[in-house]
Amino acid sequence: MPRGSKDQYTAKQKRKAEHIEESYESRGVPPDEAAARAWATVNKQSGGGERSGGSGQNKSETAKAAARRSSAKRAVATRHGVERPDQPFESMTKAELLNRARTRHISGRSSMRKQQLIDALRQAA
Repeated sequence: MPRGSKDQYTAKQKRKAEHIEESYESRGVPPDEAAARAWATVNKQSGGGERSGGSGQNKSETAKAAARRSSAKRAVATRHGVERPDQPFESMTKAELLNRARTRHISGRSSMRKQQLIDALRQAA
C-alpha cells in the first residue's frame, strides 16, 4: 500500500488513481505494486495533492507544468547520450565519439576507427 494519507487529493485525482490501479491489476501487477504505481502516476501528472496543506500547495499550475517539461527534457537528454565533459573517451561509444568530433570540426572523422577518434579528440582538446 502506498505510504501517507490521501486526504489531500481531490476526488478527481482519487478516481484517476483508482482507474490506473485497476488497469495495472488487469495486466497482472500485484495489488500493492499497482497502487504504488497508480499514485506515482497521479503525482507525476498533477504534482501531488492539491487541497490546502498538501504537498502540491506550494506550486502553481504553470510551475507544475514547467517542472514536468523540464523532467521530460532531462529524460530525453539522458537517453540520447548528451555530452558529459567528465566522461572518459574510452567509455564512450563510437557514435558518441563521432558526435563529439563533429562538434569540434575534426576532418576525416567518418572514416576513423574508435581509437583514432579518441586520439584525434585528445589532440583537439
